[in-house]
Amino acid sequence: MAEIETDRLLLRRWRDADRDPFARMNADPAVMEHFPAPLSRQESDRLMDDIAAHFERHGFGGWAAEVRATGEFIGFIGLAVPRFEAAFTPCVEIGWRLAAAYWGRGLATEGARAVARYAFETLGLEEIVSFTTAANARSRRVMEKLGMTHDPRDDFDHPNLPAGHPMRPHVLYRMRRAPAHPH
Repeated sequence: MAEIETDRLLLRRWRDADRDPFARMNADPAVMEHFPAPLSRQESDRLMDDIAAHFERHGFGGWAAEVRATGEFIGFIGLAVPRFEAAFTPCVEIGWRLAAAYWGRGLATEGARAVARYAFETLGLEEIVSFTTAANARSRRVMEKLGMTHDPRDDFDHPNLPAGHPMRPHVLYRMRRAPAHPH
């Protein structure tokens, strides 16, 4: 599995040492504001195991993100194949989750730009998508900075949430591979 480096980040394989900081991050109500609930330690560990299994199955996934200067684990940035069915599936989703202490520095955007490049140039994908709750302004800003576009006709109700759940309505953003330029 390739590692991806940016100016400030190393996107790498997960390590057992990531379990504690990942669990702390997933238990933080601020980080999990746009998810149904913070995760228990067991749920966080299961998510980490699921991400590792996704890499085995697909050859890509959510890379563990660390700050190059300090080696600190700060979350994940990567690609996933959603397991639910919707009008836009099958597809590959780009996503991120960073510890709150690292918000507002452009790290999610920096890492996601490199992951999008990897999706198009290395994996040869034609399109990637991203989605979140309509209220998640921070993530939507990252999607827009990446150059992803939002068409309200693509918005959907997340099938894993029950009807009437306030987080069920989701916005969908898309990004297509740039056409190759003739030389």
